[in-house]
Amino acid sequence: MQIGLIGGIGPAATDYYYRNLIAEFANRHEALELTIVHADTPTLLDNLERNDIEAQVAIYSRLTNKLAAAGAECVVVTSIAGHFCIDAFKKVSPLHVVDMLTEVSEAINVKNMGRIGILGTRTVMETRFYSGIRTAEVIPPGGSDLDDVHAAYIAMAAAGHVTSFQKDVFDTACKRLFQEADVEAIMLGGTDLALVYDEQNTDFPVIDCAAIHVEAIIRYATT
Repeated sequence: MQIGLIGGIGPAATDYYYRNLIAEFANRHEALELTIVHADTPTLLDNLERNDIEAQVAIYSRLTNKLAAAGAECVVVTSIAGHFCIDAFKKVSPLHVVDMLTEVSEAINVKNMGRIGILGTRTVMETRFYSGIRTAEVIPPGGSDLDDVHAAYIAMAAAGHVTSFQKDVFDTACKRLFQEADVEAIMLGGTDLALVYDEQNTDFPVIDCAAIHVEAIIRYATT
């Protein structure tokens, strides 16, 4: 099956999906068929800020038509911020949408966790992952940490790399969530957080939404 990725939002996130899909298909000794189209990050962030679902769905639909014309049989939005309009997009997409929100919710249900911290854009944090988690309480950073995390995340996503200052912002927010909110894990609620954390380089539990999404894409494309 040919996979279609809506990439560009942001570049490091697209690279994460591309590299991990290549590696996983190689491990399975299967040929990867993949097409990537580019969505503009500033446009997405502007539509997210204004909650302009219609405008972003129109962009996704246009790009998905290109993917379908290239032979893709499913479509993936390689951005958690980009999932703010995913329900509306699924209703009109010409291809099957591999939805991250559904997959992450199910993974958290399996882990049987009760309280989870979250990092990401302001919208992702304030909406508690777009209210997509049914079996656990999702807790955003408090006070100025929320604004600081949002600013650091947006800058990191646009640049495609993380600075030591930005990592300090994320580390501080995580520490406070564990100490003051008594969370059991941190949800990486932004795909570009793969630049900062993974399950191997942290001394605290993380819920890696992008990794869960990649696993779901592979399952769909290989069954």
